[in-house]
Amino acid sequence: MAIEFAQSPLLTFVVGLALVVLLLVVLDLPAFVGLAIAAFAVGLVNAAFVPDFALADAATRTASAFGDGMAGIGIPILMAAIIGKSMLESGSAQRIVRSFQSLVGKGNSDIALWGSSTVLAIPVFFDSVFYLMAPLARSMRARMGDNYALYLVVVGAGAATAHVFVPPTPGPLAVASEIGADIGTTMLIGVTVAVPSATMGGLVYGRWINRHLDIPLRDAMGTTTEELQERAQRDVSSLPSFLEATAPIVIAVALVGSLTVVNALEGVTVAEPFQPLVSFIVDNRPFVAFIGDKNVALTVAALAAAYTYYRWSDLSRSDWEDELTEALKSGGNIAAITAMGGAFGALLAASGIGSYLANGLEGYGIPLLVTAWLIAAIVRIAQGSATAAMLTAAGIMAPLTGQLPVHTAYLVMVIGAGGNICSWYNDSGFWLVKEIGGLTQMETLKTWTALTTIISVTGLVVVLIVSSILPLA
Repeated sequence: MAIEFAQSPLLTFVVGLALVVLLLVVLDLPAFVGLAIAAFAVGLVNAAFVPDFALADAATRTASAFGDGMAGIGIPILMAAIIGKSMLESGSAQRIVRSFQSLVGKGNSDIALWGSSTVLAIPVFFDSVFYLMAPLARSMRARMGDNYALYLVVVGAGAATAHVFVPPTPGPLAVASEIGADIGTTMLIGVTVAVPSATMGGLVYGRWINRHLDIPLRDAMGTTTEELQERAQRDVSSLPSFLEATAPIVIAVALVGSLTVVNALEGVTVAEPFQPLVSFIVDNRPFVAFIGDKNVALTVAALAAAYTYYRWSDLSRSDWEDELTEALKSGGNIAAITAMGGAFGALLAASGIGSYLANGLEGYGIPLLVTAWLIAAIVRIAQGSATAAMLTAAGIMAPLTGQLPVHTAYLVMVIGAGGNICSWYNDSGFWLVKEIGGLTQMETLKTWTALTTIISVTGLVVVLIVSSILPLA
């Protein structure tokens, strides 16, 4: 052969990345189609160079990996789509935003936007959060007369950090499933990493760039400042209560977290008055394992959100059902893209690229956590999608989890951090922020691109510090 097998993983990696860039960026094919073609092509390269990888495996392994991906994230993503749609349309999201603003005061509007976008991005997809929060940032700019750069950055910071660090958002949920990380622990560590990352990128950098960049308010996406102010100032009596508005988030976190609590209580001795309660909880672990399963937990949360949507809308039963069906269509597309991204990563992993890159980086003294961050960052910069970058890195690193000296949830975090880096022209999120925010390309680079890079680096640093103090292995 013209190329030694030892070098074939790198060849496979280069071919895969080049195809993804060509198909998704240059030819602008639908993400699912482009990823499928790239996965099949990587399989063909594997058949040429990898022992025991037959030509037919290029097709069968792609289909099997796609099915495995859908089994892990299909139901949660579809239910998350219903939750997001219902919270936005029922007014629950507006209620959460108002509550944050009332808590911190109008003088701290940046903190209100920051907190609101962070909480909303847990059950709601990033683009939906930005659709909701960007108009509020624009209306605040209209009333205050300045600070638009700050408002946009804090909105992006909250949404972006939850998007890559905190399940049940699709990216970290899929990565946790791929590498076998406990979902409850991943959620807790995700919040631990997301808060300082969002603080550094949103509040610290946002306030700095706001002093150096004055962005005027422009009409965008066919909406005016007056229309946006009317939406943001809707009478509170037309919104659900805070308890009802936050119910889907509370339910999802409580049910998923219940299994983590039970696992932690097993074998633990407590004071005598509490021992019967602990024993009862542990004895009922099978039931807790059922309700704490992410598929069940998000289904219950989706039912709560959909019921609130029905109660607070003027829709007929049939129209309400049609709206939920549209949400499922959107979620299905995201689930398909996510699962195929996982299949693409699995075919890359079959070439041995994970061990190849890890061993190569190990020669420079780079540990596995940093290796995973670098791989996700390289893929992200090359083809734009944070989710695809995360899934590619997860597929490559999954066979190496046994070598980790810390909990696998930390691996989920560094992969998310790497996948978030440097959102620029080849990322749909870049154009979403630019168009919805009414920004120029240079303004978007100085705010959004810089923000995602700061979040990425801060997330890596936080994980390295926390994992060294509390490895949880």
